[in-house]
Amino acid sequence: MNVAIMHYSVPPIVGGVESVIAHHARLLSADGHSVRLIAARGEALSDKIPLTLIPLADSRHERVTEMKAELDRGEVTKNFESLRDELADQLQDALSGMDIVIAHNICSLNKNLALTAALYQLHLVKKLPRLILWHHDLAWTTPRYQPELHDGYPWDLLKTDWNETTHVVVSELRRAELADLMKLSPESIHVIPNGVDAVRFYKLEEQTQTLLSQTNIMDSAPVLLLPVRVTPRKNIELALHTLAELRNQFPNAALVVTGPLGPHNGNNVQYFEDLKNLRAALGLEGAAHFLAELVDSFLPDEVIADFFRIADALFFPSREEGFGIPLIEAAFSHLPAFCADIPPLRELGLGDASFFSPDENPSKVASMIAEYFRSSLPARLSMRARASFRWEAIYHQHIAPILD
Repeated sequence: MNVAIMHYSVPPIVGGVESVIAHHARLLSADGHSVRLIAARGEALSDKIPLTLIPLADSRHERVTEMKAELDRGEVTKNFESLRDELADQLQDALSGMDIVIAHNICSLNKNLALTAALYQLHLVKKLPRLILWHHDLAWTTPRYQPELHDGYPWDLLKTDWNETTHVVVSELRRAELADLMKLSPESIHVIPNGVDAVRFYKLEEQTQTLLSQTNIMDSAPVLLLPVRVTPRKNIELALHTLAELRNQFPNAALVVTGPLGPHNGNNVQYFEDLKNLRAALGLEGAAHFLAELVDSFLPDEVIADFFRIADALFFPSREEGFGIPLIEAAFSHLPAFCADIPPLRELGLGDASFFSPDENPSKVASMIAEYFRSSLPARLSMRARASFRWEAIYHQHIAPILD
């Protein structure tokens, strides 16, 4: 599908809407759509995401600011009409061949009402592709814009439903405001939040990104991290049984075992097979991830650190440890730690970790973990944000469906 995204400016111009547009464009392109930016200022995001420049679409063009000063006084002059008609011609050319045009704030703010009116004029005579109006801000409900607004055309374009368009807002507050302003049913307005690019925010290594794409771990919550080699003394079978019990209360819970097979004991090969068979018997395929199935060697420290940032808790059920560095790494990562009650881990964790016997009933261990994730506000917020406010999640849950 050919999708045009419009705004007054796009990156590298700095702004909240500009940042959102960049994320939307990359997500649409990655999903196989042909994406074009249309703005007065900015640069192409890549060879695959070109930019069509329309200088008169700016909010700061000399002719536009002159026109806006007249409109702010309530004067609709020849300047406005001339700009509107010029922009209509330029937009029609720029949008040729497009299937969808997504206009950000152009139809809700009075930064360039000639651009708003040009878009409306083309929509009215059905010379536009399908139109999605994306409202971040609303001039008519914002006190600071009130002195600049007047009754009648073109200001009323910002508070009138144009018909046969799709309205998108970024919050429930904006939905209520837009529904009241345009006399629309709230259910007809899509709420699509802004988000965070987890890869950039966490500065994830390329290998981490590959592993995440292979496992979909970011869609799980809570994620328990077990950063150990695959060897019997690590008691990984307890982790699997605990995960199975935990998923009765948190159906999207997951476990990540980061290490390869222990190198010094041939029995580890059989142990790994036993663990995989247990995983299948417990129905944990897709939930219990052994990175040793994807990588043949030790992962670099930088990748392990990435998984500490991504995880929700350290789960460390070892029967034997000489020291227990993962517990310290969890502390540096602000992760809660659930550990086997053995002397080295007790010495490190003291009263600041949750302990259980390495032979404990898995349901009791799962209940301990579940209680933490039910009661910890930071943990609950973190899991909800990862599920709902990553850009990838927002795209698949909200943006892709409205393109159909």
